[in-house]
Parts: sequence; structure tokens; C-alpha cells
Amino acid sequence: MKKSLLATAILASTCFFSNALYAADINFISYDGNILAKNKAELTDSNPALKKLVSLANKALKVEIDPVTNKTLLSASGDKHDYFSFGPYWWPNPDTKDGLPYVRRDGEYNMDTKTAATDKMRMIRFAKDVQNLGLAYYFTDNKAYAEKAKQQLDAWFVNPKTRMNPNMDHAQAIPGRVDGRGIGIIDSRLLIGVMDSVEMLRPTMTDKEYNAVVKWYADFRDWLVTSRNGFEEDNWHNNHGSWYDAQVVAFSLFTHDMDLAKKRLEITQMRRIGGQFDIEGKQGAELERTKPWHYSNFNLEAYNLLGRYGELAKVDVWNYNIDKHSLENGYNFIAKNVVDTNIWEYKGLKERDVNIAYENMLNAKRAYKDPIFDKAVEKLESANKSNIENLLYK
Repeated sequence: MKKSLLATAILASTCFFSNALYAADINFISYDGNILAKNKAELTDSNPALKKLVSLANKALKVEIDPVTNKTLLSASGDKHDYFSFGPYWWPNPDTKDGLPYVRRDGEYNMDTKTAATDKMRMIRFAKDVQNLGLAYYFTDNKAYAEKAKQQLDAWFVNPKTRMNPNMDHAQAIPGRVDGRGIGIIDSRLLIGVMDSVEMLRPTMTDKEYNAVVKWYADFRDWLVTSRNGFEEDNWHNNHGSWYDAQVVAFSLFTHDMDLAKKRLEITQMRRIGGQFDIEGKQGAELERTKPWHYSNFNLEAYNLLGRYGELAKVDVWNYNIDKHSLENGYNFIAKNVVDTNIWEYKGLKERDVNIAYENMLNAKRAYKDPIFDKAVEKLESANKSNIENLLYK
């Protein structure tokens, strides 16, 4: 990154008070704007997290735009604008000549689901690129990042020739069994990061450009809460239910439907927290999986967002407690196992695996006063110096 860009960023926010004013110009949803503004003011060229972010954004500048209409296989609808993916843990049936119907192998990822023939990988690339471009624009003020991100947004959400239809009707289909499943809505969680970048790019967008993207998200939000697939996902008792809540709330906040956001957060409080965490903070539905450490942390990543959204909507998710079942206990259980991996009672947890808990521990440290979270972050931070989350949550 050029020195002049960094100097501009620093001059823009020279004290915490001006940081708060600067943050107020942007509608931060998933992030705490004061944390981002403070970090922006204190950046130097040697900051490893900034270096990584700029490197990723520079790579994103060179990526060809690849909308859903580029896939070579079509969903049952026959519409190339419909998002289409296969269930990742489903495999050809070894007992039939045509391999149908597919059979499930939990924890065994079928790499055929990651080809360009369907949309999962292109959505992942699109979402990560736009998220990185938006963040890089915010921290460097380099307009090239904003322009590339806006081209991506136009292709995916606006241009009638290439835009994605605002639904997930055909996500995670299973050959020989079903044309799409509610469980496929987990794929669209990535659009939360895209939404956050839209807000950071807002100063560079015309009202027409911005409103067109908001309209797409409003239509998608409506689909989430009215479709059969949305109803199915809402009723999952594990991380799928949490990520469904996170999407409904995020997109409601983005599209200015505060009533829906609050109602969904109240469901998170009463239905998810009490059902997903026992009094020790263990997540039974995640611990029974083939990768219990991964899924326990993956579920908490949804709560990182829900806790933040609760701050915006005045619904306290962080501190909700019912019969000693609480979100804090869930984070605490993970923190104890970060500090001492030897106490982990489930399937293998290698020392290097604890690093996936870093974002969760940063969020828990911000939300709670328990020193266990300080210890967990202290243990993890040396191996995560270039982690972009340091710019977002620390």
C-alpha cells in the first residue's frame, strides 16, 4: 500500500473522538465502527493484518467476474439465474449402476461439489472477494477496490443478464433424492460479509446503485421468511438454525426492517440459546458430529454476529440466560479448551486446531469480563498476527 494512502487514512482520524464521528458516516452492521476507525487511525505499513488484507484485495482486483449464469449444470428449474449446488457430504450410491440415489457420509467432503459446474465455489469466491475489497477500501481509501467490488455487485445482484435470483430454492440438492433443501441456506451466510462491504462502499455508490442492491437483499430476506426451504432451515436445532437467524437479522437490519430483526433475535434468545447450550456451555448437536471442535466454533461464529446485532436492535443476546443455559457459558467452554487442550473429551483436538477459535475468543473478550477470554486470546494471538480479524474485533 502506498504511504500516501496510509497517511490519508491516519489524518482522517487522529483521535478516538474523530474516530467515532468518522464511523458514524457508515452504517456498520456486523462490525463495531469505533473499533474499525480506531484501528484505521493507528495503522502502519508494517501491520501484518493489513498486509494480508491488501494482498487479498489485490488478488481480487485481477479476478474475472463469475456470476451464477456461468455454470454449466442447471437446477431442476432450468433457470440459469437460480443458485445451484449439491450437498457436500453426499456421494454416489455404490450399490446402484447409476449411483442414485446419493448416500450420506458425514464429515467426508465430496470434492465434486466444488467444481465450476455448479455455484457453491463461485459464490464463495464472489463473497470473499467483495468482503476483502470492501474492507481494503475502508482501510486504505484506494478507489480501485471500490470500483471492482461494485462491478461484482452489479453482476450478481443487478444486471438482468447475469444477476442471481433472490432465492436458494436449489441449494444443496441431492441427486436422486431432492432438487434443493432448506439446509442449503447455510451457503448464503456468506452474503452477510458482502452486505457489510456494501455499507462501506456506500460513499462511492449512486443512490440507484445502492438501492438496487438493497432491493435484492429485501427480496431475499422475504424469501427466507416465507419459503418452505426457509421454514425447514428455521427448524434446525444446530448451527443451521443459528446461521438462519444471523441471515434473517442481518438482512433485516440492512433493509431497515427493525421489527423483523427484533422478533428474530428474541427467537435466538428463547429458542436457540436454551436448546443449543447445556449449563456447562457444551453444544450437544455439534459435539456429536465427526468434527466437534470445528462445528462448535462454527456455531459460535453465528453468535458473534447475533450478539452484535442485538446491540443494534436493543435485544441482549450476549447476556441472555435461561435456567443457567447461556451464550457466555458456550464461549467459556471453548475458552477453557483453548487454554488447556488436554481437557478436551471428544474427537481429536490438535494444538494447531485451536486457532480456529480466535475470532470467537476476540468477540467473547469484547462481550464479557471473564479473564479466561484474556488468557485464550493471549495464547492464540502470536499465531494469528496476520489474521484480518485483528482489524475488525481487536
